[in-house]
Amino acid sequence: MDIKLSTCFIAVDDHDKALAFYRDVLGLEVRNDVGFEGMRWVTVGAPSQPDVNIVLEPPLADPNASAADRQAMAELLAKGLLRGIIFHTDDCDATFERLRAAGGEVLQEPVDQPYGVRDCAFRDPSGNMLRFTQPRGK
Repeated sequence: MDIKLSTCFIAVDDHDKALAFYRDVLGLEVRNDVGFEGMRWVTVGAPSQPDVNIVLEPPLADPNASAADRQAMAELLAKGLLRGIIFHTDDCDATFERLRAAGGEVLQEPVDQPYGVRDCAFRDPSGNMLRFTQPRGK
């Protein structure tokens, strides 16, 4: 049995700001942009990984969710308490400098971690944590 990652999800509160970051700063390609029942989903991905998608979705992508649940999720997102994602990079320091120069919110400058990677961290425009890792020795 062969199982591979196909799609992961990131909650965003403003798709246009998210697109400016994920497409224009990170260099991901836009694969789909769909609206449904007042909500919007934008699918992006790395050109080098055509079979892996990141869906930028509303904080609570359920048209049947209550207003209270939508508000709770929006508050968690605003606090940066929803899960982020980890990207692989061939050059952590260069990635860090490019994102910082583009105005990215720095959470952690590049550092060698005891578990074998050099990494840095930023917040996206919605507050999600994004880490950029490079295996040490590369």
